Amino acid sequence: MKEQGYRIVPVNPGHKEIFGETCYESLLDIPFPIDVVDVFRRPEDVPPVVDEAIMKKAKAIWLQSGITNEEAEQKARDAGLLVVSDRCMMVEHRALRR
Repeated sequence: MKEQGYRIVPVNPGHKEIFGETCYESLLDIPFPIDVVDVFRRPEDVPPVVDEAIMKKAKAIWLQSGITNEEAEQKARDAGLLVVSDRCMMVEHRALRR
């Protein structure tokens, strides 16, 4: 995705930098607007990520392949976020480019 011009901003409290980008402890620490929150976490860890995405006024939440959490997804939809679940962003992006 980065090679296609997308800015990837890592969020991981255990790292200071990932792939040359500053790594933030939480979505709320990112000092600029967020378009899409791409989630690579276990389903039970999704609700707090959705809460932060809502507080940060993200436009969308994307749960990667194998990740679903119906309650958190509905909460995101109710807050006006676009929700995609159980799909790989890279696979979807490649399919659109064909």
